Amino acid sequence: MDAVIDVVRDPSQWLPIATPIVLSTVYALAIILLGRWLAGLLTGIAEKGMRKSRLDTTLVNFLGKLVYITLLVFVVIAALNQLGIDTTSAAAVVGAAGLAIGLSLKDQISAFAAGAMLIIFRPFKPGDFVEAAGLSGVIEEINITHTLMRSGDNKQLIVPNNEIWGSAITNYNSKPTRRIDLLIGVSYDADLRQCRTVLEQVIAKQDRILEEPQPVIAVHELGDNSVNFVVRPWVKTADYWDVRWVLTEEIKLALDDANIGIPYPQRDVHLYQH
Repeated sequence: MDAVIDVVRDPSQWLPIATPIVLSTVYALAIILLGRWLAGLLTGIAEKGMRKSRLDTTLVNFLGKLVYITLLVFVVIAALNQLGIDTTSAAAVVGAAGLAIGLSLKDQISAFAAGAMLIIFRPFKPGDFVEAAGLSGVIEEINITHTLMRSGDNKQLIVPNNEIWGSAITNYNSKPTRRIDLLIGVSYDADLRQCRTVLEQVIAKQDRILEEPQPVIAVHELGDNSVNFVVRPWVKTADYWDVRWVLTEEIKLALDDANIGIPYPQRDVHLYQH
């Protein structure tokens, strides 16, 4: 006990040992403090550059956090190295842990990557009606891991981004105009010239049908029970369904007024008595 007291009272014995430890600790703390400040500064510069590139805010925030965390890992490794801790083994442990976490969260990581691709390439935006991942609906919100859609009967659909990015995407609102495709069958007994005239008159009455490209009215095929016309006018995308429904009704009424029959599949049954 007296020996310990003598060592404490004699700085010449413990100062040479304590000084390097204290200095290393101070340097390590300085590295952490300075490193955090520098990581925040570099992250801010990176986020500012990404915003100037007009990247989506969600993607900018996600990449900013990723950059900040990555820089902090390097800062911590540098601080540990200053304390004399073997960072090689620490890096190996971190790498192994990262690999294990990556394997366990591979679906989430895939969704993150797909979300980044959706935000960067923008195959659709909120308000668009799309078909993707076997579902259809209006896009409400695009997040980094999932997309919110609203179905036609007002159900909310939460779809992982990797399922959307890995499937064919049909965006019905990406173009300003759309073509309506109608197949109209008339009787084989009907006058085809009269049928064409009736169809042209119905088309001409619809002021929401565009003049360019010009509507197409043509005999498409000679079917089993009818002669089939294709009617293909162009409309603004927002008017598509309204015009399609009105046009279908008006064509039926016009053909009825002209006494042009619209046949339907029929089968003649003959009964024989033996």
